[in-house]
Amino acid sequence: MHYLPAWMFLALTILLMFGFPVTFTLLGTALTFGLIGFGWSFFNLLPLRIWGVMNNVTLLAVPLFVFMGVMLERSGLAEELLDTMGLLLGRLSGGLAVSVVVVGALLGASTGIVGATVVTMGLVAVPTMLKRGYNKELATGTVSASGTLGQIIPPSVVLVLIGDIVGVPVGDLFMGAVLPGMLLVGLYVGYIVIVSWLKPELAPPVPKAELAAMTRGALYRRASRALFPPLFLMVAVLGSMFFGFASSTEAASVGAVGATLLTIANRKFSYRILREVMHTTMQLTCMVFIILVGAAAFGLVFRGMGGDGLVRGFLGGIAETHGKWFVLFIVMSLIFVIGFFLDFIEITFIHVPVLAPIMIEFGFDPAWFCILIAVNLQTSFLTPPFGFSLFYLKAVTPPEVTTGHIYRGIIPFVIVQLMGLLIVVFYQPLATWLPKVVFAD
Repeated sequence: MHYLPAWMFLALTILLMFGFPVTFTLLGTALTFGLIGFGWSFFNLLPLRIWGVMNNVTLLAVPLFVFMGVMLERSGLAEELLDTMGLLLGRLSGGLAVSVVVVGALLGASTGIVGATVVTMGLVAVPTMLKRGYNKELATGTVSASGTLGQIIPPSVVLVLIGDIVGVPVGDLFMGAVLPGMLLVGLYVGYIVIVSWLKPELAPPVPKAELAAMTRGALYRRASRALFPPLFLMVAVLGSMFFGFASSTEAASVGAVGATLLTIANRKFSYRILREVMHTTMQLTCMVFIILVGAAAFGLVFRGMGGDGLVRGFLGGIAETHGKWFVLFIVMSLIFVIGFFLDFIEITFIHVPVLAPIMIEFGFDPAWFCILIAVNLQTSFLTPPFGFSLFYLKAVTPPEVTTGHIYRGIIPFVIVQLMGLLIVVFYQPLATWLPKVVFAD
């Protein structure tokens, strides 16, 4: 019975690897091992645990941020941003790729939905970059990686979920993720600039004759109009929270209203669009919450049978022998490897509740550790065989772009992301300084 939690975790892992649906696997494993470990009295505990999850006010931010992202995706904002940034930076070698990174960051700060961002940029940016003579690997890798920036740049749904699970205020995580997010943007841009400088043929500039059609003044006016909407939304959502006007849930509602107003201002709003956005929001929210219910049931059984103590004893033994930083290395490596096979939501609900409390007991800063997890989880969208960003991009790219091009193109960006993770590990103030300054009493 002492090792029953380990058998439970092993059974869950094997079933997930065989492709069983996550929700049913979590619930089925929890019910089976709950009956073995507790008997029929287990069913007296389960409804209370599920009710506690569904009664959590903080999680109301999830459907509101999803609504905001889906509404903005329908507003035409991304296409306008990509076109304008391409004109601004197109005269530089690698300028189009840099503009894709900048737009990915702005959309990440506006929508936070990876699928919508990757699909939109894949439809607009990849054909344009290929037409300009860009290397297929560089073009697809840039779009795939830039589309995942919404995972770390606030407002981010994954930060809301991690903050709720670990017990860290969402506002602290949003502010703490700003500098790491900007670090990743800088590393992406730096990689593109270096590659374009070493091998200009991989990322040629846009011909000057094509750029000469628009005057500099007209170009700057167009850039101002394109940049205003995402910046407005960032200030509305994050500013209302950082300056104490709203909680994270209330700020999410501000974002939902702001996204709707921007869609109206862009003349893309209609009853059909509203209905589609609400339907997509309902689907995504139901997916998140049904997995959350399954994870809550799994966590109840796992902890009830002493699983926390088992993991704590294992990691504690490693810490005594090799130190807590080696334990951190093992935990981050585990999350990275699991990301090859599982979605970020599954990792967040299954592994974070077990690992985070133990790492905090070892003396690591909770907010910093949450940011490390979020940066690490970002790679789960990019690592084959189940990198969802790669799937999204392949579905919308031209026929001449193969899966091999996308897989080869993403490898340098995964390495760059791991470099960013290491920088945040070794320079902790990147994730802790800004929250202390903003929320100082």
